[in-house]
Amino acid sequence: MLRNVLALRNVSQRTISTASRRQIKNRVPEYQKLFQEDNGLPVHLKGGIVDALLYRTTMTLSVFGTVYVLYELFMAAMPKK
Repeated sequence: MLRNVLALRNVSQRTISTASRRQIKNRVPEYQKLFQEDNGLPVHLKGGIVDALLYRTTMTLSVFGTVYVLYELFMAAMPKK
């Protein structure tokens, strides 16, 4: 039992360390240039096609959801025959 606990402690200490095993390129300056560029687009659309698709999907779901809620409220307000 003690051996398992010690082995677990060793594994956890090895995997959680402050030293990075591989260097990750810092892309913050690239993103700063992209998002601070004055090209007439709002910030939530400057990310490209993926941002535009997410925006359009969100707006479509919002509109359909609003219409559906209004329909259900209308149906609930009408007396049943």
